[in-house]
Amino acid sequence: MTGFAYLTALLVSSLGMLIIDYRYNLFFFARPRIAAAIMAVGVIGFLLWDAAGIGLGIFLRGDAFIATGIVLAPHMPLEEPIFLAFLVLCTMVIYTGALRIIHHVRNRRRTKNAAGRKTSYGASKGQAS
Repeated sequence: MTGFAYLTALLVSSLGMLIIDYRYNLFFFARPRIAAAIMAVGVIGFLLWDAAGIGLGIFLRGDAFIATGIVLAPHMPLEEPIFLAFLVLCTMVIYTGALRIIHHVRNRRRTKNAAGRKTSYGASKGQAS
């Protein structure tokens, strides 16, 4: 059973990120077509990077007891594309969440600054009361 521990952890973690995405409408649930395109480009890009690393002898598959042992290509375990998809998903949920927080803070500052322009007498600064 431990042979599927890493794969299970990746899938459960991905589900957790999708729940956060759904709750705050950040990535897939905000723009599904664009999100799917970003996921595809990201995963394919990372897989090409891995293929180059494997071809150069930089990346080698180890024998971890928590992995399934299933390989898609030499030195390319089944878990690798799933990990890469999780990596892209996690990055995009964090990125879109951070953008939302930044926009929220900026809007609060604008609102606070606009409200602060009033004097205690009710007239705006720069106007005679």
